[in-house]
Amino acid sequence: MAVTGQLTQTRESVVQRARDMRDLVRAEAAESERQRSLSTPIVDEMWSNGLMTACNPAIAGGADPSFAEMIEAWLEMAWQDGSFGWTGIANLPSSFAAASYLPDEGFAEVFTDNGNHVTMGGQFAPNGQGVVVDGGYRLTGAWNFGSGTGHAQYIAAGFIPLDNGEMRWISEGIPELMVAIMPRAEVTFTDGWHVQGLKGTGSFDYNVADVFVPAYRTFRLFSREPLRGTSPAGRMGMMPVTAAGHAAWALGVAKSMLDDVEELAATKYRMSDVGDSLASRPTFQRSLAHHVAAWRAARLLVLDAFSTAEAAVAEGDELTPAMRADMRVAAVYATDVARECAQWAHLAAGTTAIREGSRFERAFRDIFTGTQHAFISEKVAIDSAQVWLGIVEDQFAL
Repeated sequence: MAVTGQLTQTRESVVQRARDMRDLVRAEAAESERQRSLSTPIVDEMWSNGLMTACNPAIAGGADPSFAEMIEAWLEMAWQDGSFGWTGIANLPSSFAAASYLPDEGFAEVFTDNGNHVTMGGQFAPNGQGVVVDGGYRLTGAWNFGSGTGHAQYIAAGFIPLDNGEMRWISEGIPELMVAIMPRAEVTFTDGWHVQGLKGTGSFDYNVADVFVPAYRTFRLFSREPLRGTSPAGRMGMMPVTAAGHAAWALGVAKSMLDDVEELAATKYRMSDVGDSLASRPTFQRSLAHHVAAWRAARLLVLDAFSTAEAAVAEGDELTPAMRADMRVAAVYATDVARECAQWAHLAAGTTAIREGSRFERAFRDIFTGTQHAFISEKVAIDSAQVWLGIVEDQFAL
């Protein structure tokens, strides 16, 4: 019983760490947007309360959290502010992956030697080429939308290894794709982050040219063989963790808009309403019920899909293609529902929602920026459905 209680306390504390930042994040949201990266007080508090390392294995200063806890923490962060939440689903999974999969020498250099005080961001898509050389790779490439890099000490960069000019293959049809972890000083930033929404995420473009990266500071993108950590997430890989982050983020931003329009409704009067508040209108009441119910259903679907797969892996079962498809579809569906809820809330709020710098206006810009991401695109749903239908046995990128 004592162990169970201790684990419960740890799981609750990760979500609580995020919740405790509400006042600070609200106060700093405009400043983060102005400087196009999370403000220093927010980053400092994430380190002070342990949120920055919360998703790491315990040996890297984390809590080895469950999927449910990660989802609820990210949802809370996105509810507070879209940029804060997006940075959470960039920095935290990046350091989780590096801490879980880096070889021992790389882990010691990046984490242990820095007292686990390591913020990591970047782009895991294989937009670079790494020429295989003695002891590692000569890496060249350019990456866009390096989320969370504005305040990161180490930068992640996905790449394709080239051995004597040829790609390497894990198995038939599955190429070897790698992730390099580089100190910030070795990376050239070219800015590029002038966007409609998610302005405060520090998602800058960057590149490297013929930079040597030792093999011990690289790991396979689709690895499910963690060298550290006790949570099933490490044995499920980066794709489920990233999918959980996108689902939670979209749900969090949409929830902020649903909550705000519900609060506004009692005092919102439109010229055409002849003295009736927004809350008294049956059409608003019906639409509020529909969208809140849809949001709750999407959240439960996400928790069910990820928790079901997590439980199977925890029991020693294989993470099947169908399980991976279930999780990816849940993330796509939750994103679609969240976008619809946000659009309705924005329309229902009327002119209140268009005030520049307001929480409503910022959330609306954020949701329609974040949901452009390829990770929760229509293609992901199609790839997943093909697995369900038996058209293909597997889609390795799910």
